[in-house]
Amino acid sequence: MQPPITIAGTTIQPGTRKSIELPIPSFYTHKAASMPVHVIHGKRAGPCLLVCAAIHGDEINGVEIIRRLLKHKTINNLKGTLIAIPVVNVFGFVSQSRYLPDRRDLNRSFPGSKKGSMASRLANILIEEIVDKCTHIIDLHTGATGKDNLPQIRAFLEEDEDIEKLARAFGVPVIIHTDMRDGSLREASKKRNIPVLLYEAGEALRFDEVAIRAGVRGVLGVMSCLEMRRPVNKKKNYNTVISRETTWIRANDSGIFRSIVPLGASIKKGELLGYISDPLGEIETKVTSSVFGIVIGKTNMPLVHEGDATFHIARYQEAEEVSGYIETYNEELDSPIE
Repeated sequence: MQPPITIAGTTIQPGTRKSIELPIPSFYTHKAASMPVHVIHGKRAGPCLLVCAAIHGDEINGVEIIRRLLKHKTINNLKGTLIAIPVVNVFGFVSQSRYLPDRRDLNRSFPGSKKGSMASRLANILIEEIVDKCTHIIDLHTGATGKDNLPQIRAFLEEDEDIEKLARAFGVPVIIHTDMRDGSLREASKKRNIPVLLYEAGEALRFDEVAIRAGVRGVLGVMSCLEMRRPVNKKKNYNTVISRETTWIRANDSGIFRSIVPLGASIKKGELLGYISDPLGEIETKVTSSVFGIVIGKTNMPLVHEGDATFHIARYQEAEEVSGYIETYNEELDSPIE
């Protein structure tokens, strides 16, 4: 049997689960504020997995992923510990904003400090109370406002053999190798030798059912890979393919943008992706791809300025094959989550 775990002065015994309100800086009104934390502490020793969402307060798909995860029947008898935080950036969540009240980005403020800015203090609380107790992390994100992302895993794959194994266990067809961002949770965790998977899917301030189902299934897949729950021996009908380079396709003019390709589409170099026109339709320019690859992100905003990002392309030479994997994967999401 593993020992108890203590968070914010609350001790959780093996074989139990408990919700904790982790104290954070208060609101202007002196009303106390807290970060909701749910802990499932198994009887048997094993990994300690943190699953967190809404580090950017408007990225709410992860909140629903965690709600469904906590209701899944298989996590009541897990090996190790699951720490679930559906809303890290409580202040941004309340105001439907990506940022904290001081306009700082929490995911550029780690590891933080006890005497720094509000963002720095909140980051420090998460590191000291939660992250330092963990062995693995899954950080749930979405695209920004008006930007839609294909379900994908982002991870730094160069120095850790286990991280690629976990990324593949998440089960989405597309994995993106990405460098660390200064001040991010991934960077701070890497310095502590804690592997982090970053899941990107959907759009800010929107629930996307495909993204949510993929997220729940992915977290459960990682838990099976870590032997925290029973493995599900279900054969995949698609492959997971790694891209090591991505490219933004930007608007070459200002105007009204019309996309003609969906997320997950296979793109050839020089292929037509959409049009930008003036309000009367008298002037029209084409948006074309400069690379081969798969559309992993796109703008949903019809109004663009010159230089705005319109498409995000993961570069693949075998793009048509990867697109086929994505189509098969989307069909499999209709089946029950095990």
